[in-house]
This record gives sequence, structure tokens and C-alpha cells, in this order.
Amino acid sequence: MSAIDDLLKTMARLREPGGCPWDQEQTHASLVRCLIDEASELIDTIDRGDYPHMREELGDVLIQIVFHARIAEEKGQFNFDDVAREINDKLVRRHPHVFGTEQIGTSGEVITRWEEIKATEKKNGPVATGVFKDLPPRLPALMFAEAVWKQIEKKNLPADGLVDTAQVKALGAQLDEATLGRMLFELTAAARAKGLDPEGALRLHATGVMRDVERRVQPAAR
Repeated sequence: MSAIDDLLKTMARLREPGGCPWDQEQTHASLVRCLIDEASELIDTIDRGDYPHMREELGDVLIQIVFHARIAEEKGQFNFDDVAREINDKLVRRHPHVFGTEQIGTSGEVITRWEEIKATEKKNGPVATGVFKDLPPRLPALMFAEAVWKQIEKKNLPADGLVDTAQVKALGAQLDEATLGRMLFELTAAARAKGLDPEGALRLHATGVMRDVERRVQPAAR
């Protein structure tokens, strides 16, 4: 039995009756913060070149994938093999210069061809209709909020009443990196003291702004 098989078996045991109460209570949604935390810890080991701990943190990220796949398997949706098979098929499909007969000479050409193939796959899949369709939907909350605002500015989307643009500009004029860092830290500390989740709160608010803007734009597009 491979190490992956052992890991899948361990996760199944944790989730089964008589297993771990905490593991049994988890859902896809409840594990989001764990996934972000583990990915962040992995990035830290990469930044520090700490290879022994990188191996450990890679395992912590892997267990998140195994965890989500197990929850989905229990619901009859998909399993870990399905996840591995789909990403393997995608890698083969998007590397025709390795697994096919195409000739590509530079990494820049590889990226261009990757995006071309990806665009073809999107055409064959579900049609995205939202005005924010190009946004990765679940970035860390700060990056997500920044991306939402960037799209609003870039596309001149109607956000009146949702965002106080005058206040945004006035506040921005007072900021530098050190001041911004201090304010974000103090807001996070205040949220912690109040028992609030700043990551979740910002994500929910940014998502709400995005959806409200979409509701304003889409009727006019019909």
C-alpha cells in the first residue's frame, strides 16, 4: 500500500463513526480558514528556504485536499482519485508540446499556448455571465477585496452607495505603507478582542459589494 493509500485510509477512519469528533464535524466551508493558514505556512517555509519544514507544510496542505475529497466522497460527489485524474488530464492536455506533436521553444510561448487551450476549455464549460467573471473567486480576503475594487475602477462599474469613493480617496491620501500596516493590524486586533473573524468579515463584505454591482449592471445588459 502506498503512502497516499495510507493517508486516504487514515482520513476515512477519522471521519467514520467512532473516529474523531472534530474531524466529523468539519465541512467544506469550515475548512476554508485551515486551507488558507496551511498554504500561508507553506509559503513561509519557501520564503525562508526551510526544506525540512517545507516537507511538513506540504503534507499539511495535502491533508486539506484529502479532507475535502473525503467529504465530497461521503456525499457521492467525487473522490480523491477523481481529483488526481482531472488535474493529470489537464496537465497532459495543456502541454501538447510534451505529450503531443506541437513544437514550442520558449516559456513565453508555453504560457500563450496554455491560455489558448484554457480559453477553449472555458468555452466548452459553464458560461460565466457575471461582470466579475475574471476574478479568482476565493483569494485571501484582502487580495479579493483589492481585486473587486480594481475591477470596479477599471470597468467604471456603478458602486455609488456601496462604496464611499470620496472617503476612499481622502483616506488613501493619508496613507503610506507603515500607516496602512498599523491600521490593518489594529483592526485585526480589535476584531480578535471582539470575537470577530476579520478574514471572513472582509470576504463577506467584498462579496456583497460584488454581487450588488452585478445586480445593477446585468439588467441593463439584457
